Amino acid sequence: MSWFRRIAPLLTLALFTATAGVTAAVADSPAPHEHYVDHPIRVRPGATAAPAGLAPATVQGVYNFPTGAVGGGTTIAIVDAYNDPSAEFDLGVFSTQFGLPPCTTANGCFTKVNQSGGIKYPRANSGWALEISLDIQWAHAIAPAAKILLVEAASNSFTNLMAAEDYASAHAQYVSNSWGGSEFSGEAAYDSHFARAGVSYFVSSGDNGAPAGYPSASPNVISVGGTTLHFDSSGTFTGETGWGSSGGGCSAYETANTIQANFHQYSQVGCGGKRATPDVSLDADPASGVSVYDSTPYNGQSGWFTVGGTSVSSPMWAARSAGTGIAVNAAYVYGSSITFRDIITGNNGNPCLVGLDLVTGRGSWTG
Repeated sequence: MSWFRRIAPLLTLALFTATAGVTAAVADSPAPHEHYVDHPIRVRPGATAAPAGLAPATVQGVYNFPTGAVGGGTTIAIVDAYNDPSAEFDLGVFSTQFGLPPCTTANGCFTKVNQSGGIKYPRANSGWALEISLDIQWAHAIAPAAKILLVEAASNSFTNLMAAEDYASAHAQYVSNSWGGSEFSGEAAYDSHFARAGVSYFVSSGDNGAPAGYPSASPNVISVGGTTLHFDSSGTFTGETGWGSSGGGCSAYETANTIQANFHQYSQVGCGGKRATPDVSLDADPASGVSVYDSTPYNGQSGWFTVGGTSVSSPMWAARSAGTGIAVNAAYVYGSSITFRDIITGNNGNPCLVGLDLVTGRGSWTG
């Protein structure tokens, strides 16, 4: 018997043992799973040559929001994915149409960066471009004196969006996030991206009704749900109800922060110590949608769109908060500083209630 034949079984055993060890190591250390999100935007079909949705003055009137030089000395960051190549131009058209002050790079009001603060922008995406136009235009509409910082993530992945979130947190006092996805085990590991001292974070609750989504379910953010505004045939405001597609529910993974858990109406939503979403609401139903100008073609069309979704309510809440000049966090929202319109009619899979509910939270900010 040759020496090779004598040691071959030993070589086979060694190779098997080594391979098994590598396999076990791979099984014990799986590759991390990336998460992706979408923007909760609802667009009524067809672009128009003139605005067909609600104007800023109408929304301000419905909610008795302050007018004039609101938001001076503050910066509102808008975090979105991909690039809107016409963002600044479209904001200019919107501002001119509605008599708002110019917000441009030249006058220092508008800044656009990528997720690391540079000017090498991601690739364009028409859906996200419309989302971006909505977010910056309505943040400017509600807080015309605030600076607008647009931070564009390289993609809609959590890795890139959280990098953009970190940049926004370091350069703004108010951060609006009109994006989200389904909850998942381990989501709490991302909560630290929404926890910079002195920064107020707002997240759309979603457009698919119950259950809760993420990052709306993070206890570090203000989750913003949606309502429907009602008008009579003469255009007079007649009331506000919960929007049936407003995202909301009890989180499957996140615990309610102490402030929410101790709120006197928390027990009525039945979340049993889990995070309840949304916290608050504003107009989001595309049936009472707002006017947005977008010259980057969306579904082959450009011009004025009528847009809804909790994509609308989040930047408006961020802008109204900028008008206070102070941190609008859970303590502020669940305190007594805001006058709420309690929304008691509507259902998203959960019913609207007197007081806190899983459709509109505490309700809409008035005043």
